[in-house]
Amino acid sequence: QVQLVESGGGLVHTGGSLRLSCAVSGGTFSSYTMGWFRQAQGLERDIVALISAGGGNTHYSASVKGRFTISRDNSKNTLFLQMNSLASEDTGVYYCAAGGLGAFRAAEYNYWGQGTRVTVSS
Repeated sequence: QVQLVESGGGLVHTGGSLRLSCAVSGGTFSSYTMGWFRQAQGLERDIVALISAGGGNTHYSASVKGRFTISRDNSKNTLFLQMNSLASEDTGVYYCAAGGLGAFRAAEYNYWGQGTRVTVSS
């Protein structure tokens, strides 16, 4: 059974930074496309950032490009999301997800963490 556990969320002021982590166990981490998704209250779960299995390819949503950085450490089965210059619209529950080759939309990801809440306050 593949398990994903996010950590690192919390309350931060506008302009601040947070680093999210996602520890993966029970599967072959290095074979998964990994993603971070965000769900704001009352809205759908949207892509934040994606990274290929080897880490060589990344994708960011337009709203976070230049502020967030997705990375992974395949030796430690861990996914990261460095979030800088946080704004109120970044508030939400952040989920990490594992999927197969080329996974993009949320529906294409097989495994999900329980989420970690990020609140950006002015």
